[in-house]
Amino acid sequence: MIRNNENLETLIADVRAFVREQWHPIEEQVARDDVVPPEMVDTLRRKGYFGWSIPEAYGGLGLTTEELVLCAMELSQASVALRARVGTNTGIGSEALVADGTEEQKQRWLPRMATGELTGCLALTEPEAGSEASNVQTTARKDGDYYVLNGTKCFITNAPVANVFTVIARTEEGTQGSTGLSAFLVERSEGLTTGEPYRKMGQAGSPVSDVYFKDCRVHASQLIGGREGVGFQTVMKVLNKQRLHLAALCTGPAMRMLELALGYVTRRSQFGQPVANFQLVQAMIADSRTEIFAARSMIVEAARARDRGEDVALSASMCKYFASEMCGRVADRAVQMFGGSGYVADFSPIERYYRDVRLFRLYEGTSQIHQLNIAKLVLRGEGK
Repeated sequence: MIRNNENLETLIADVRAFVREQWHPIEEQVARDDVVPPEMVDTLRRKGYFGWSIPEAYGGLGLTTEELVLCAMELSQASVALRARVGTNTGIGSEALVADGTEEQKQRWLPRMATGELTGCLALTEPEAGSEASNVQTTARKDGDYYVLNGTKCFITNAPVANVFTVIARTEEGTQGSTGLSAFLVERSEGLTTGEPYRKMGQAGSPVSDVYFKDCRVHASQLIGGREGVGFQTVMKVLNKQRLHLAALCTGPAMRMLELALGYVTRRSQFGQPVANFQLVQAMIADSRTEIFAARSMIVEAARARDRGEDVALSASMCKYFASEMCGRVADRAVQMFGGSGYVADFSPIERYYRDVRLFRLYEGTSQIHQLNIAKLVLRGEGK
């Protein structure tokens, strides 16, 4: 659902110009320093990029799902650090509040998240709760008007720079699986600490670390929605939308890598002619362009369905699975089209993009988990 075509086109044009004129020139610096410069974060704040999906009533742009994915495809035609810096606020960092928060909770946190004053993140994954996301061991024990949290989270994007954490913890002792899980908004405090950022294969500039809770006291007013035991349902609402968002964020880098590869093969000559003239290179171009088109079409259609209020659990899973795998295939072809210059960092950014996008097939559900989820939902539908 696009509410105003002219406004959306203006926003997309602004994002496109920003990515190419301001971000692309500093990508190497961000990769080298492993940090997004503070002045760039300030620019992102002034442009309102932190508040894309936060409702207008709380200072955001209130983008519909379709508008969000179209903008995400533009923003992500850059190194992953850019979208990661704002992405948690426009997705998993704020969506639990948007979906299930009380009015008081929304008023308290969303305006500051929309401006980028606060950076949010989702603290769900644990050492024993990855693909089995419901196997959460972090506990939240009620103590008067407070809950006392203890446990460890891992692989948490933006944890080292986050101010507020959406935390899933077990409030009902002795429960297993999704039963007895609750969601909290927890601000950084003495009882919440984060580890040193991991050393990673790629995605330099996007800090990821462990999160530790040691007798972390959280006021009952920070229980999202004011209800215990519905935290897992809240997470699934978040993930169904975020998987569409992430699928779009997988498609943008594929567009960028194909753009770079096309520029290279049309300039590079071998055997007296541009490399682009050779049919086996053209086959890689055709496959890449076709798969990008397919991913974009899937994502936009699923986004429109969500805006219509339809259940998108199946389509969101299919979009995330297809787009992340597609991006990996395009990255591999791009390296092949660049040849040695695609492998050597001195000659092109392709080797960095290749490393960056590898993570897409792992987080927010590995490809294999999505295959199982898709099959389960399809079979359930056939049974009906």
